[in-house]
Amino acid sequence: MSDLDRILVGQSESHLASFDGGVLVHREVVAPLRLLQERAERDGVELKVASGFRGFETQLNIWNQKAQGKRKLLDSEGRPLDFQKLSEDEIISAILRWSALPGASRHHWGTDLDVFDAKALKKGVRLQLVPQEAAPGGPFAEFSRWLGENLLEEKFFRPYSRDLGGVSPEWWHISFEPVSKPYFEKLSLSLLEKTLAATELEKKNLVLKRLPEIYKKYIVNITQ
Repeated sequence: MSDLDRILVGQSESHLASFDGGVLVHREVVAPLRLLQERAERDGVELKVASGFRGFETQLNIWNQKAQGKRKLLDSEGRPLDFQKLSEDEIISAILRWSALPGASRHHWGTDLDVFDAKALKKGVRLQLVPQEAAPGGPFAEFSRWLGENLLEEKFFRPYSRDLGGVSPEWWHISFEPVSKPYFEKLSLSLLEKTLAATELEKKNLVLKRLPEIYKKYIVNITQ
């Protein structure tokens, strides 16, 4: 597997650099992200990164724990589901609504980040990164609006800004388009299949059987 392929599926860190004292992002994202922070600061917003690069093994652990019922699963409204009452297909679909398939997470590339406004987070309140936080009256409603009005100026966008029937809308997820778009276009169904076939993925056989549908509905189905 080439280094580019390893980057695409989250099995390489050769493309990364440290940002804000520890968060890993793509090295070509550091400068534009600084500019976005400076733009935010001028508008009274303290833009912080909650999550940057996430490797394959981390994503695999999240997936396997959810597939085993060790982490809660949510419905499309963010309400907990009863794991014991779900079929295997329903478990896979519930995971994919909120968590990427290992090898298919845009966080693998270091181009995609989860962000929040630190000034809007009240002391003692835990950041959750759920849709309700940006709903009218929510702590990040104004920040979400600010993102919508300012991201394009620095060549960022929100790939999950609307509900397209796949991944749940994520107001907090931003992507640096000049670098993420080429990766997005190179992440093929065949590369994912080869990667997943060689790993210990919970419900692997069913995932591989459904992979063409998953690829279309949850991976390439983004807001552009």
